[in-house]
Amino acid sequence: MQTIFENLTIGAFAKAAGVNVETIRFYQRKKLLPEPNKPYGSIRRYGEADVSRVKFVKSAQRLGFSLDEIGELLKLEDGTHCSEAAELAAQRLADVRARLADLARMEVALSKLVSECCSQHGHVSCPLIDALHG
Repeated sequence: MQTIFENLTIGAFAKAAGVNVETIRFYQRKKLLPEPNKPYGSIRRYGEADVSRVKFVKSAQRLGFSLDEIGELLKLEDGTHCSEAAELAAQRLADVRARLADLARMEVALSKLVSECCSQHGHVSCPLIDALHG
């Protein structure tokens, strides 16, 4: 007996995966999700494996992986290529750390400029505007 997740229309599939129908079609065009055969005179049906695959893609996106990187991870999903997957994750981690460092520098600079703006009174040039012009 088939489970409810083995005979889904694209609309029901999208709902079960927590995305919209256009996301499903987009993932199919990007080759992240296979497009099932369309029986003559019928509609395509999707299953639980398809729902799991979309959830995998969405989880990877939340971790900052690009669609190309996700495609690579999907090629490694049999679980026997942990070192390759770890290498992709290490690259992503390095990018995240670099962005965090950039954000920390931005925070320091903006904090300094905001405090300088707050300390100025009267008709003087705005330190923030001056810094942006400089």
